[in-house]
Amino acid sequence: MSVMDVASTCSSFQSDLDFCSDCGSVLPLPGAQDTVTCTRCGFNINVRDFEGKVVKTSVVFHQLGTAMPMSVEEGPECQGPVVDRRCPRCGHEGMAYHTRQMRSADEGQTVFYTCTNCKFQEKEDS
Repeated sequence: MSVMDVASTCSSFQSDLDFCSDCGSVLPLPGAQDTVTCTRCGFNINVRDFEGKVVKTSVVFHQLGTAMPMSVEEGPECQGPVVDRRCPRCGHEGMAYHTRQMRSADEGQTVFYTCTNCKFQEKEDS
């Protein structure tokens, strides 16, 4: 009996071996155990059903300069609106800002300030 046969008798949908046939979650890779257990619902699949399945992983490292701006002036930090805020490092009056949603959606945004003079950065959770 194949995993698809077991899945059709035990669950409401069929799936590939990459996914749990009971809840649809991504299954962990087979290990030394006789079964692969879904970490979400606990559904078990015999490890022999994975025989012949190939998993390929690749990691690509890019040079630092290709992934990030070469200087702060090129980044979006200095391109935002400027507010009357004193830089704690150089004392200059005027900092550019931009916002990002760094926490969960029901919490406020994080405001990032960048000094237009010395490029010092600070953040404020709102």
